[in-house]
Amino acid sequence: MMKMPRRALLAGAAMALANSWMYAQTDPARPLVPPYEKIQLRNGVTLLLMEQHEVPIVSFNVIVKAGSVADPMGKEGVASLTADLLRKGTTARTADQIAVDLDFIGGDFDVNAALDFTSASAEFLAKDLGQGLDLVAEVLTKPSFAQAEFDKLLQQRINGIKSAKDQASNVIARYFNAYLYGSHPYGRPVGGDETSLAGVRREDVVNFYQTYYSAANVIIAAVGDFRIPEMRRLLESRFDSWPAKSAPQTQVSEPEPVRGKRVLLVDKPDSTQTYFYIGNLGIRRTDPDRVAVAVVNTLFGGRFTSRLNTALRVDSGLTYGASSQFDQRQHRGPFQISTYTRNESTEKAIDMALEILKALHEQGVTDAELQSVKTYMKGQFPPTIETSDRLASNIARLEFYGLDKSDVDSYYAKVDAVDQDAARRIIRQHFPLENLALVLVGKAPEIRQIAAKYSSVPLDFKSVAQPGF
Repeated sequence: MMKMPRRALLAGAAMALANSWMYAQTDPARPLVPPYEKIQLRNGVTLLLMEQHEVPIVSFNVIVKAGSVADPMGKEGVASLTADLLRKGTTARTADQIAVDLDFIGGDFDVNAALDFTSASAEFLAKDLGQGLDLVAEVLTKPSFAQAEFDKLLQQRINGIKSAKDQASNVIARYFNAYLYGSHPYGRPVGGDETSLAGVRREDVVNFYQTYYSAANVIIAAVGDFRIPEMRRLLESRFDSWPAKSAPQTQVSEPEPVRGKRVLLVDKPDSTQTYFYIGNLGIRRTDPDRVAVAVVNTLFGGRFTSRLNTALRVDSGLTYGASSQFDQRQHRGPFQISTYTRNESTEKAIDMALEILKALHEQGVTDAELQSVKTYMKGQFPPTIETSDRLASNIARLEFYGLDKSDVDSYYAKVDAVDQDAARRIIRQHFPLENLALVLVGKAPEIRQIAAKYSSVPLDFKSVAQPGF
């Protein structure tokens, strides 16, 4: 009943803040992130509190410093199951009661596990803040993990993975991550697979929660229409009793990049198209080159008018879309080129993608391209920080990665600082050319010889019908 008014308020908030971001583009010294206060509760919970009074909305972002890399070996998917089960019932409310209570106040509340951490987001009208916080605190600190809910979710997950393999686009990223990272924790599917999930029990979820969901392992960011002293009091009253035990630090080694060219072909017998990823390890979230990398990548494959999309879609019609991205994580995430094409044009499309990558190394970038990309990036940046939910998410992640608001405040200046010399260094250092992993999902009898052509070692092969990735 209240959701439409809340959406309207969010739209108003974006309009109210737009002028601030526009002025910041013309003044690189102007802070982009409003000031906020960092507070540590007695039990170790870290609070990040930012007042924003444009509209009567309060947004929360909670980070638990444990994601799927903390899954027990062979039981991948536990972190994700734990996150999803939080909303499936507490010691005081069933899943249906949680849903009804959220709807009654027009609130939003979601929990999701990622590789490095688990995050929860919530948003309420300021007038419903007390009720909303009661619900959030109860879900996070008093989950029931009912056996029936666990059994139902587990079966849904297993069935979902099997059905996802009907569409190559749903699973190629998981095949690529598994192939690129191998036995490293980043190679594990966040949601698990058919084999790992079959061995997970409710006790695994309970143990994961009890091990990692502790006060000292939690960051709570709140942004919106409140006064900091009052918000501190509200959060203390609900989270100060969370046990102050420490959580074990997840030890993850630095992943090793691919050497030479390696190819995995995943056979999908009914496929009329080939989906493929090409890439290697990229950069960490804290890499000092991350903004410069984003500038070059936007030009190369990060927007509709990028070199990749222009060549493979606009000029040749080989695909409906081609792109590249750097997924930044606590350790080096993947750099990947991704697209798809008809079976008969597989070789042409892969050759073209590799030729564009080679041309980037040989020709560099022009001043005109850099200027266009800089204007585009600075125009696209404000929506990432112009609403309370985006701000809450941003400052929570800054805290998790050991960064501060200067990382965002310096964005425009770092974009402007990228010239041709800097771009050449970035291309040479961060865009792999000779060392690449290629993953193709398609009809093996038609593309096997093509796939083998790109590998400097014997071709790796799987069937989509095999369990796992």
